[in-house]
Amino acid sequence: MSRKLVLTATTVMLPLLLAAAPALAWGPAKPPAPAPAPASAKPDFGKANAQDRAAAERLDPLSRAAFWASQVDADPKDAEAGVRLAAALRTIGRYQEASDAAEAVLLTQPNNVEALLEAARAAISDNQGFFAVDPARKAMVIAPRDWRGASLLAVGLAQAGRSAEAKAAHTQALMLAPDNPTVLSNAAMFYAAEGDVARAETLLRKAAGLPGAGLQVRQNLALVLGLQGKLAEAEQLQRQDLPPQMAANNLAYLKAASGK
Repeated sequence: MSRKLVLTATTVMLPLLLAAAPALAWGPAKPPAPAPAPASAKPDFGKANAQDRAAAERLDPLSRAAFWASQVDADPKDAEAGVRLAAALRTIGRYQEASDAAEAVLLTQPNNVEALLEAARAAISDNQGFFAVDPARKAMVIAPRDWRGASLLAVGLAQAGRSAEAKAAHTQALMLAPDNPTVLSNAAMFYAAEGDVARAETLLRKAAGLPGAGLQVRQNLALVLGLQGKLAEAEQLQRQDLPPQMAANNLAYLKAASGK
C-alpha cells in the first residue's frame, strides 16, 4: 500500500475534526471555490437576542456568516459573535477571514478558549497546521481537561511534519476522551498516514460503534478498509451513506489505491 495515497486521502477527510462540510471525494484535494463575501449580502440584524442567535445557527453557512458578521458590526467586542463568525467563515472556505475573526476576539480576550480553538481550526483547514500549534497549545494550558485542544494540536503538528509530537498529542487526546468518536477518528487517520492501518482500523471500528459517530467516521473507516483491500465492507459503508455516483467514484479510487 502506498503511504502517499493514504496521506492524500487523509488530507481530504480531515474536516471531521473541524466540523466542516463533509469532504467525501477522495481524489487529490482541491481548494474550495471562494464563496461570496458575507458582507455583500449582510442584512442589518442589529443586536440579536439569545433566541435569534440560536436560530441563526440553523441557517445555511453563508446566511450564518452574514448574521454573525452583523453581530460583530453591532458590537465589535462581542466575543461569541466573533467566534461564531470565525466558524461560519471556515465552513464556507474563507480560512484567512476565519482566522482574522478569531484573532480579533483574541486581541481583547487572549485567553478565550473558543477563539483559540477556532484560530487553530482555521489554520488546519487552510493546511497551515504550523500556525495552529500555538493557539491549540495555549488552549490546552487554559483548559487542560478539554480534549479539543489536544486533538487540534495533534493535527496541526502532523501537518507541520512533526510526527513524534503529533503522536504524543493524539495519545493525550485519547487519554482525555477515550470514547469520543472525533478523537478516535482523528487519531486513526494519523496512524493511517503513518502506515499503521491496522491500528487505524481498530480505532475507527470503535469510533463507528459509539453514539454520536457520524457519516465521516464511517467514511474514514471505509477509506482505511478500502486501502487494505477490504473492498466489500468498504463498499457497504459507502453505499450506506452516499449517493450512488459518489459511492461509485470513491470505490473506484479505493480500488486503484489498493491495487485491486
